[in-house]
Amino acid sequence: MIFRKTLKLFFFGLLVLSFSGKVLGQGGSTLEINQADLLLGANGFERLLGNVKMKHQNSLISCDSAHFFRGENKAKLFGNVRITDIKDPVVTTGRYAEYDGNTKIAKLRNKVVFTNQKTTLTTDYLDYNRELNVATYFNKGKVVDSVNVLTSVEGVYELNREKVTFAKNVVLVNPDYTLKTENLEYYTIPKTAETVGLTNIVSKEGYTLDAQKGSFYDTQKKHFRFFDGIVENETSRVKAMELYYEEDSGYYEGKTDVRVLNKERQVEVFGDEGKYWENKKYSLVYGNSLVRRYFEKDTLYMTADTLVSRDSEADSAKYLQAFNKVKLYKTDLAGIADSLFYNYSDSSIHLFNDPVLWNDKSQIKADSMIFFIANEQLDRVFMKEKAFAIMTDTLTNFNQMKGRQMTGYFREGQIQTLQVDGNGESLYYALEADTLTQGVNKILSASIRMTFKDGLVQKANFAVRPDGRFTPVQDIDDKTSRLEGFAWRIEEKPDKALIDSWRKVEEIDLGLKNYFNVPDVQLEMPSDKQIQDQLKKTGLVKPKLQNK
Repeated sequence: MIFRKTLKLFFFGLLVLSFSGKVLGQGGSTLEINQADLLLGANGFERLLGNVKMKHQNSLISCDSAHFFRGENKAKLFGNVRITDIKDPVVTTGRYAEYDGNTKIAKLRNKVVFTNQKTTLTTDYLDYNRELNVATYFNKGKVVDSVNVLTSVEGVYELNREKVTFAKNVVLVNPDYTLKTENLEYYTIPKTAETVGLTNIVSKEGYTLDAQKGSFYDTQKKHFRFFDGIVENETSRVKAMELYYEEDSGYYEGKTDVRVLNKERQVEVFGDEGKYWENKKYSLVYGNSLVRRYFEKDTLYMTADTLVSRDSEADSAKYLQAFNKVKLYKTDLAGIADSLFYNYSDSSIHLFNDPVLWNDKSQIKADSMIFFIANEQLDRVFMKEKAFAIMTDTLTNFNQMKGRQMTGYFREGQIQTLQVDGNGESLYYALEADTLTQGVNKILSASIRMTFKDGLVQKANFAVRPDGRFTPVQDIDDKTSRLEGFAWRIEEKPDKALIDSWRKVEEIDLGLKNYFNVPDVQLEMPSDKQIQDQLKKTGLVKPKLQNK
């Protein structure tokens, strides 16, 4: 009797299955049942058991079993779910799914794999809208193609645009770089990524590429564009509000607030725009350019319209050039020139076209000059053609020397010795007890060497018979107190305020948030009650007695 009833139910199921296939196949938007080992009726739906195969428009659906809601045109799919698009190369698999034939939305759960040609998305929660050709995942997912692996908490895959939008804890990994951010748009063709907001990248070599306001990354060409970005390695740091970088050529291009730091030289260059060739170690910065040379106790500032720097392997090719309106400032030194050449190999600074240098009590000028800084202070200077030196004494008198060429030696930032060679002239004041002017000495000689202390002449040597004249104090006038060509140009002396007005530098905040410093695992600290309960279990804390 039981065998007959079962056999009757089986044939009834086949009849219903045959009928359902025909009726549902008449509508283009209805689910079609193509195959099942067994069909059983249930309360409000039909059960399809064993090798279930269904069809909806261009999608083929298979699973181990299904609940088919005929009136609602929906199905719940169980076990080895597979949805294959006939026209598009898209295959989706999972352990469970809900398919709505009216909205064309498939909700897949548990070990979901969504494949579009060479791009594969894996997650446990995926909603696939076949009408819009959009797949949305949440509660973590991973996208893998031939170049990159991307993970995030949420994501939207727009197949028609070959675009995936990632959100929350986004990580992009390829053999060369690892990127972390919160929002990223990725185009599977041509494999480019665009981020919004804070973005941090670390290369396989360990250098960092960071952007505060988003970035663009061509993962195949290895081209980057950062907004408010910094690229940093062991030897250099490059920053700009818009920074473009090509890895293959080592080329940087920056716009707006560009800065390049050479860590080995402790030299930082700033400008409105700039270019840097990493392999050649050659940089060009222009537009209100500024240089900072860092010393242990002080900083040398230099401004110009344009800066050119090179730091190649050959010592002779390591230099910094500055053009137009050059100004120098250091705590104990200031200067101006039309152009400058800084030779890294011997730390010499060459000034051209009417350069002037000042320190606390002196001013020197010439057609061109070369000076050296040692132990963070002005050490010596060579002046060529029309050299003129002015030193102020304790009474602010101007002691003067001039000649064809001049060499100056400094001690603790003050002129100690001046050597004039060719057409030498000197004019210095004779003082009594450093408080009373007696008169002026004027001496002409082909070669003159003078030693100073606090601007006062301590010793004078003349290699050739000098021609001298003394003018008493009562006869001193503008003519007798000045050598020809005298010009005290203190009003042109740069100071820190002038440097800041040229370019005010906002220092980099090295403590900014970085996603690589955020631990992947968040540790939950126990509450006080949990701690006390654990201590009670160990016997270290005795439970309080309750009042009776």
